[in-house]
Amino acid sequence: MKADRHARIVIIGAGAIGSAIAWHLAGQGESDVLVLEKAQVTHGSTWHAAGLVGQLRGKRALTRLMQNSVAVFDRLAGESGMATDWKKVGSLRLAASEARWSEIRRSVQLAKSFGFEAHLVSPDEAKAMFPHIDRKGIVGAAWIPSDGYIDPYAVTMAFAAGARKGGVRIEEGVTVTAIPVKGRRALGVVTDHGTVSADIVVNAAGYWARRVGAMAGVPVAAGVVEHQYFVTEKGLDVPDTLTTLRDPDHNFYLKPDVGGAWAIGGWEEGTRALWNQWAPFDFARELFPANMERLELFALPAAERLPVLNEIGIRTVINGPIPVSADGEPIMGLAPELDNFYLACGFTAGIAASGGAGGAMANWILSGDPGLDLWPFDARRFGAPHARASWLAARAVEAYAAYYKVHWPGEEHHAGRGLRRSPLHEPLKAACAVFGARFGWERPNWFTASDPSATDTPSFEGKPGWHPAVAAEVRAIRESVALIDQTSFSKFELCGPGAQAALNRIAAADVSGAPGRAIYTQFLNDRGGIEADVTIQHRGEEDFLIVTGSGFGVRDGNWITRALPEGLRLRDVTNALAVLNICGPRARDVLASVSDADLSNAGFPFLAAREIGVGHASAFAVRVGYVGELGWELYIPTEYAGHVYDTLKAAGAPHGLRDAGYRAIESCRLEKGYLYWSSDISPETTPAEAGLGFAVAMAKGDFTGRAALAAQGAPKRRLVSLAVDGFAPFLSGETVLHGGRPVASLTSAGYGHHLGKTIGFAYLPVEIAGGQGFTIEAFGKPYAATRGPRCLYDAKMERLKA
Repeated sequence: MKADRHARIVIIGAGAIGSAIAWHLAGQGESDVLVLEKAQVTHGSTWHAAGLVGQLRGKRALTRLMQNSVAVFDRLAGESGMATDWKKVGSLRLAASEARWSEIRRSVQLAKSFGFEAHLVSPDEAKAMFPHIDRKGIVGAAWIPSDGYIDPYAVTMAFAAGARKGGVRIEEGVTVTAIPVKGRRALGVVTDHGTVSADIVVNAAGYWARRVGAMAGVPVAAGVVEHQYFVTEKGLDVPDTLTTLRDPDHNFYLKPDVGGAWAIGGWEEGTRALWNQWAPFDFARELFPANMERLELFALPAAERLPVLNEIGIRTVINGPIPVSADGEPIMGLAPELDNFYLACGFTAGIAASGGAGGAMANWILSGDPGLDLWPFDARRFGAPHARASWLAARAVEAYAAYYKVHWPGEEHHAGRGLRRSPLHEPLKAACAVFGARFGWERPNWFTASDPSATDTPSFEGKPGWHPAVAAEVRAIRESVALIDQTSFSKFELCGPGAQAALNRIAAADVSGAPGRAIYTQFLNDRGGIEADVTIQHRGEEDFLIVTGSGFGVRDGNWITRALPEGLRLRDVTNALAVLNICGPRARDVLASVSDADLSNAGFPFLAAREIGVGHASAFAVRVGYVGELGWELYIPTEYAGHVYDTLKAAGAPHGLRDAGYRAIESCRLEKGYLYWSSDISPETTPAEAGLGFAVAMAKGDFTGRAALAAQGAPKRRLVSLAVDGFAPFLSGETVLHGGRPVASLTSAGYGHHLGKTIGFAYLPVEIAGGQGFTIEAFGKPYAATRGPRCLYDAKMERLKA
């Protein structure tokens, strides 16, 4: 690439996010930064944003990100020398339904587990804080004293001014037209004002991010839709200290505006997806005509809650484009396709997140670590199918409308369904499967045939509607035999000279030795944290099949690819192989009746892996599973999957074989103490802390993370199980108390149908991890919990190895 000039870091886009990244980079001493803005600083969605800053979210990572933003806003004006109009007046979030009250109480409980200040208040207290509300129907509210609102234009200009002070160059009126790529690197950018080479390129282009990503061959699942809010006439008698207000059950938010006015917006159904998700570059500081029909969808409910709105008029309607990702969450981090191209886009609440997101991105760029676990926002949670315009538009519209809806435990998306289907989809549908979706795959969550009285009804504090059906499926797994379609597993082949040596450097376990076995292992980062949790099947001398979770394929495949030496290539074979798990104490009887293989314990021991016949087809059988019972995972070429399924169903009928779904898997894995990456283990946890030392081969030689593990010494915390007899409403994130003091939060939790216990995992300080006297707090109620070993079911592995 022939360049006119060079910058170490080029940031595309000078909205709130791009400017904040530049400010944080400058604050860490990185001055060779060039920000390119096709129009002017704040143009795009920044300038017309409402500017509310709310920290309390349903996800821990997002709450922490917003907390970091508030910490930045507290000091930004002083450090930049520019006013930001930051009003830290707090926020009030109303609950006008029992379901919303449960959701709010859960969020406040989650916040308590990591020291974030949030309070539950009564309807009368809410009325005292915001006198204009009609308290009819209010069940309660949350009060967050450190929330507020900020001027979007001013805060972005302050970020830009501070960045310039640190040596950052911001150039306006410069449009990026191409991003040349060689191998796995972006070489820089081509603009309408010349060519700039760069070591690192950052896509912070707001609702143009998908278009900018495509220039570099990077699919970006960031869509663009219309969002409206209105500003009332001036003259309301309100104090300067009036708090912001959210009433999600009436689908509106409110912030005070100048002159005694209010800005009120909402998240209505049926917003318009724009430009086929390909925003034009010549659109800048522009708005759309008001859509009064859609405006009424939140304006009329707002008037019910705030009767004074019936007495004042609307002064202005703001209707502009905003970015919304395929799941409504930001998209951050290193793009999996390239080694130096970062994404910071898809921010629906970009103003509120800017301070924290800018800091996380600066950390990511400079040190490879954002400073907190941001997997819920990681760019690698999406793949190319999620960036296709029609699918993205449907999901973005749904995510937009869901912004203020109650987010139930175990909820499923409805838009864009049916994208990827197992070859067993129709037989499972005929067997009365209730499907969920993961990474575009349709997967059976549970089966109505398991209990016709069951319903697909979620719950916060009670048993969900599928509870009895899942109980029946768990019973089949524990007492007889079950079939589970796990085709959605992400699967990769690594074959060729040097494959074994390469995997031994990447994986913590020892993958050397003879073929014919499965190896459970983790991939570690240089700090010894767990980046992936996988099973490696050693099929041939230099032939390996690597299997990971359905939603982790892009992430884990990318991790392996970056670590491979020249000449080795990872091949994604997810779509080529169906996976059927046959499990339960009668699994051997059923499988042996339709196979000529020796399936005895001596002939096919635990973790063995080899090709066998099943009916008239063949399958690669691995004696392993995620439910903790005798069983085999069968990897079957997709064209034979239907035959194998039908064969096993017929053979299993005399043994009471039942189809089972992923909700049953979750119950069984909690009983067995099997961990789930992204909740129980993550880049912030080590194998020793998680009780996974058995999967680490320190003596095998060097591997990624080994030096860090050797230097860490004894862990300061340990993962244990905490159990309550009977059903308790644990959903993960609940606070664990010891001696009345918070000591941890549950990493995952759920009901163990076989044991009849509610089970949660938590990392406890080692000085108390061996004791008792723990209490788990959920929805304001304490539950006495018994601390036990991580594995509560078949701890000696007798059933698993039978």
